[in-house]
Amino acid sequence: MSNPAAPEFQPKAESRDHVGYIRKGYNRIGFIRDGHIRKLCRTFAAICACAAVLVLALATGCRKPTAEPAHSFAYIANRDSNTVSVLSLEDFRIARTFSVGRAPTAIVASPTRDEVYVVNSGSGSVSVIDAANQRVAGTIATGRMPHTLSVTADGASGWVADTGSGTVTMLDLEAHRARGHVKVGHAPAAVAVSPDGSIAAVANRGDDTVSLIDGASLHVRATLPVCKAPDSVVILPDASKAVVACPGSRQLAAVNLKNATVEALLRVGGVPVDLAMKPDGGEIFVCNHEAQTISAVSPYTSEVGQSFLAGDRPVRALVSGDNSTLYVSNADSGTVAVFETASRRLITTVQVGAGPRALALTPAETMLLVANEDSGDVAILLLNQRQDKKVDAPAPRLFQMIPTGARPSAIAVRTVSRPSR
Repeated sequence: MSNPAAPEFQPKAESRDHVGYIRKGYNRIGFIRDGHIRKLCRTFAAICACAAVLVLALATGCRKPTAEPAHSFAYIANRDSNTVSVLSLEDFRIARTFSVGRAPTAIVASPTRDEVYVVNSGSGSVSVIDAANQRVAGTIATGRMPHTLSVTADGASGWVADTGSGTVTMLDLEAHRARGHVKVGHAPAAVAVSPDGSIAAVANRGDDTVSLIDGASLHVRATLPVCKAPDSVVILPDASKAVVACPGSRQLAAVNLKNATVEALLRVGGVPVDLAMKPDGGEIFVCNHEAQTISAVSPYTSEVGQSFLAGDRPVRALVSGDNSTLYVSNADSGTVAVFETASRRLITTVQVGAGPRALALTPAETMLLVANEDSGDVAILLLNQRQDKKVDAPAPRLFQMIPTGARPSAIAVRTVSRPSR
């Protein structure tokens, strides 16, 4: 169980009785004068006030709520208002709001440059945001109804799944242009590219297949039948395997990328709608939304491990950078559940806004950002780190709610290395 936040300081009952006893004693024997009593009471009240402030400071981490790098911002794609809100992580205010294309549904920050990329599903484009100058620097045309974007580790290229045109658009992110369009299966719903850009895996929801694309030649190496209605995919850090979620058959497909074969079809605890991989690739957590559970999968051995309850309709999950903590957004209960990954222990459940979905950690991981689609805001949770190994850190807790645009659907975080002056 979690350690609750420290309550406000309240004087102990015996302390109040002690003051009362002094007053009674004075009335009987005149031992303490009225002035002394008033002075004692004022002193006692001051001590209580100071203690309350101290407890509050301890509850909020004995510091500013953020220890994030300077010039850190969160970029929130607002699907129904066709905008991106820029949230400063220094003063927790919306610094700018950009108009982008229609129905922005995905947003990704460059790992190497001061840029952020917005996938506009309604207008078939990707908007490029210059984070240093906080402006829209350009627009890149894609296929019809793009939905997801995956970027290589060096930030040189991006891959977009174009659901409406049955293609994947490969982007040259340095030149801000499309390098090529690759024909894949029917209704590609998601694409993932390996960190080195050597291969991309595409989940084709319309024909129950996965396409494997060579990153250098842009040729389709193989199209593999998998499970029903695949719509999310991850690639392991060593690019040895892809794992695909198929809501239509309640399965995962493990695809060997070296020899282009399907190694296993794995039954999970419900309808899989999201895959959250540990940064080291050692485990994948699957959101089974109608079953209200999370399934833990070992991708290297293609084994489904323990399933555990998360909340009412878990739809998104995210693992901390040190692999130790799992965050799950539960859309119907308006909560975020926090687990220890090793033990599956529930640390706490935090009430956030209505319809929470997208999750993002700040650069120093002192905060978790939660996009609440139905209430049109972003919840900020404080994530205090444990300073003393003998004492548990305070459980994550709600710090602030920030109104954004209509139906915030995705969040990306970027620390600007060279802000404009």
